[in-house]
Amino acid sequence: MDPEARKIISQVYHAKEDNAAADELIAMYMPFIKSETAKFLKRPPDPSDDELSIAMFAFYESIRNYSRTRGAFLKFAAMQIKNRLIDNYRRERRNKGVISLDTAAADDDDTERIETLRDEHNAYEEQEIREATKQEIEELSGQMEDFGVSMRDVADNSPRQQRTLESCQKAVYYARNHPDILEEFLRTKRVPLAKLAEGAEVERKSLERHRRYLVAVLLICTNGYEILRGHIMQVLQKGGTA
Repeated sequence: MDPEARKIISQVYHAKEDNAAADELIAMYMPFIKSETAKFLKRPPDPSDDELSIAMFAFYESIRNYSRTRGAFLKFAAMQIKNRLIDNYRRERRNKGVISLDTAAADDDDTERIETLRDEHNAYEEQEIREATKQEIEELSGQMEDFGVSMRDVADNSPRQQRTLESCQKAVYYARNHPDILEEFLRTKRVPLAKLAEGAEVERKSLERHRRYLVAVLLICTNGYEILRGHIMQVLQKGGTA
């Protein structure tokens, strides 16, 4: 990790315990917050934009929720800002849909207009989700390269049998509840198979056969990939262990 990244992490940990330091950090990184807001709005934000306030609060949340296991702080903060802005967009679209249904006249033309607007909103939301998912996949692919693993490797290395999947589930669950394991994983760029096997009480051979799969899942669980983590947690929860 470069000195600048270490400096930012030190500042963030200080800001966790000191509200004044948190305010200073937010002020220091306002250009970054505005830049991330502009990516979402597709234009520079105005001081009066709700989105800018939401992005600032998301940055503050990032300070409070950050840990070294999540990788680079600014990357984590950017993901948090994007997710909060998407959530706000969805909420606004739902609220506008309810108002339209309550206030519009109950004739065919108005009903058709409302349905058309709903379709447009849904299409825009789906496009935002697709773009966000694509971005997460590209970022994850880049991180996986540092571990010598590709997306094709993960697809070929995914567990096929229920018993093996359950072993991987237990290992991931154990890692998520032991930050020191995740820190070692990120620092050494190696899956700590022996510790996972012992802690999760599973056979090491089962984990060794699916090491590349575990690399991807552990990265997803530690680096703020909200969309991908939602998908992978659904798979892991099928076994009732995560």
